[in-house]
Amino acid sequence: MSETLTTDRAVQELLVIAKQEQIETVWDRAEAQQPQCKFGKLGVCCRICWKGPCRVSPNGKGTKRGICGADEHTIVARNLIRGIAAGAAAHSDHGRHIALTLLAVSEGKAPAYQINDTAKLERVAKQLGIITENKELLQLVKEVAEITLEDFSRQNAEISSRWLTSTLTKERIEKLKALDVLIHNIDATVAEIMNRTHVGCDADPVNILLGGVRGALADYAGMCLSTELSDILFGTPNPTITSANLGVIKEDAVNVALHGHNPLLSEVICHIARTMNDEAVRAGAKRGFNLVGICCTGNEVMVRHGVPLATNYLSQEMPILTGALDAMVVDVQCIMPSLSSVKECFHTKLITTMPTTKIPGAIHVEFNEETAFEAAKQILNLAIEAFQSRDFKRINIPQHKETAIVGFSAEAIISALSKLDAEEPLKPLIDNIINGNIQGIALFAGCNNTNVVQDQNFTTMAKRLAANNVLLLATGCGAGALAKNGLMTQEATLEYAGDGLKAVLTAIGEANGLKGPLPLVLHMGSCVDNTRAVSVAVAVANKLGVDLNMLPVVASAPEAMSEKAMAIGTWAVTLGLTTHLGTVPQVTGSETVTTILTDKLTDLVGACFLVETEAEAAADKLLAVIREKRKGLSI
Repeated sequence: MSETLTTDRAVQELLVIAKQEQIETVWDRAEAQQPQCKFGKLGVCCRICWKGPCRVSPNGKGTKRGICGADEHTIVARNLIRGIAAGAAAHSDHGRHIALTLLAVSEGKAPAYQINDTAKLERVAKQLGIITENKELLQLVKEVAEITLEDFSRQNAEISSRWLTSTLTKERIEKLKALDVLIHNIDATVAEIMNRTHVGCDADPVNILLGGVRGALADYAGMCLSTELSDILFGTPNPTITSANLGVIKEDAVNVALHGHNPLLSEVICHIARTMNDEAVRAGAKRGFNLVGICCTGNEVMVRHGVPLATNYLSQEMPILTGALDAMVVDVQCIMPSLSSVKECFHTKLITTMPTTKIPGAIHVEFNEETAFEAAKQILNLAIEAFQSRDFKRINIPQHKETAIVGFSAEAIISALSKLDAEEPLKPLIDNIINGNIQGIALFAGCNNTNVVQDQNFTTMAKRLAANNVLLLATGCGAGALAKNGLMTQEATLEYAGDGLKAVLTAIGEANGLKGPLPLVLHMGSCVDNTRAVSVAVAVANKLGVDLNMLPVVASAPEAMSEKAMAIGTWAVTLGLTTHLGTVPQVTGSETVTTILTDKLTDLVGACFLVETEAEAAADKLLAVIREKRKGLSI
């Protein structure tokens, strides 16, 4: 039974224990929801006022309009872009937090933080139009932070977002300007969506969707600044060898899971855990502290510090079920409230840290930049306390873990290529795309979804694309799926890559002293780090003198689930990247909206959504897109 829910053998083992002990998991709750509301699945349920909820029937047999007169096209479009707005708000609020911390560092108000990548600071400053010569470090930090924060507050609609216009090709900016979707203010763009979808406002589905495109570009800007400023603060990731899956939890250590999406606290915990390790040993933990990651906070500390990844979104309850997790520390986004009830069956302490994310039954340790050290120490002391009350008879740690070579930021990829050509590092990549050794590039992103066997679509598609010489990048829970399944290793390259791709990855790996190839899939970071892939694509496009939609580059979210995924997918398409969805979006109740998303957008931005739930068929369709792009470039 468990193998029909997930491909992860570690999770399969723990689901047996959960059933034996009658501990409810996410899969139990998914089953209890069946059959799910068909109106909701089609996207034709409207709840934006209290006259409803209104449910309209797109098949012509029932009610055609809601009480206010909105038809299925208006309702579906409104529901979709409200999701995009929520995704943009989540990512950009993360970015705002990082920018405010950077400002606090410049003013000496954040003693736990320092600048870890001065070279990137200077590059970002120049990109944003800041004069860098003859400036003290903290003055430059302050100006970068202040100009970034202007992207959240600018009232002059004639000036576009700096983080948007400075990071894309000139051709793409001109196209977005012609469509009148360039943004001036991230917060205002999110607010505008909520305004235009209020009862009695925009009812034109095409106009509504253009508002959604603006919201998606606000999401892109928020994500881009989040990643770049995080690198300045915490360091830009470089390749590191670590491991993934539940076998990373250790019986003889104080196990602390870092879960969520904001690295501000987890970075400090990584530092303080080293200084407090002897305290954990004195409490009886022979190996001291063992930090493990879950979801995207896990990816953040994985790519920067080599902290092993325990699991991804859908199986976040499973580390508690091992009986050996002493504390789960959560910040924001993708955190299941069910963690509180699952931890009641064990000794694990669930610790919330952000004022916007509290869970009944959890311990709350408020985080702020000024007292980050103190918060981290308090959390680790709570973990030690929990370890001392652990019931060792209930420990069931699945012995499944895979090596993972991670940390491929855009800078790390360029650096690796420079070992082949120091003067023109992009040349080896472009040459091998032109000669066909690399047919194209695919970015795997997105979540997990109970409507799909966990991780199955990711691994099936990755193997098929790699066999056809497609270079694979990954972020977020998609990266976690591929890491847990052993696809971020040199061995995976040798086993699954086509001859051309294998030769290229081997040449780069050996030039960088790896004595073998790069891993099959390059882990670029958390879900907010999807813009790293755009940085590489923009660099290649600028080198070739073409726009992004001309490149043989595609994106895939095989298990798309969240509002953040709606926003990411929409900006990926808006930037010109054909984007695959492996779950059917809740828009099919409107033929108009469905047609725009899967077809008509191509006329506007040069790309559209490709919806395909069968993994091998999806891979084949993406290969067809890549081949068509190659034909357009005459290669």
